[in-house]
Amino acid sequence: MRSHAAPRLLPMSDRDKGVEILALRHQITVLERQLGQERLRFTPADRAFMAALLHRLPRNLMCRLRLLVRPDTVLRWHRDLVARRHATVSKPKRPGRPRTVRSIRALVLRQGVCKVDLSGLSGFGE
Repeated sequence: MRSHAAPRLLPMSDRDKGVEILALRHQITVLERQLGQERLRFTPADRAFMAALLHRLPRNLMCRLRLLVRPDTVLRWHRDLVARRHATVSKPKRPGRPRTVRSIRALVLRQGVCKVDLSGLSGFGE
């Protein structure tokens, strides 16, 4: 199902939606029969769409749905999607060490100018 197909469902009657659901279920049955033991491959966009669409359904309801993948797979896709988004958002903007705060940099430079000779204190506290 394409993302632009969802608004098309709004003006449909319940009977039309029921007929479409039955037709889609039958198509799934035919596809499963043709695939046999072969695994179906979803694109990353298909996985994201399915995960976003189905992750809020209760697990027992998802188990009763006629899906091409197991409900655990859909939930794993959703976890992966959230983890990937979090990793992207929390990634540092620039590589390397963060910049030093301006006030700290000024303090270090000021102390470098006023070098104190601490060589006489080497035996202190021994």
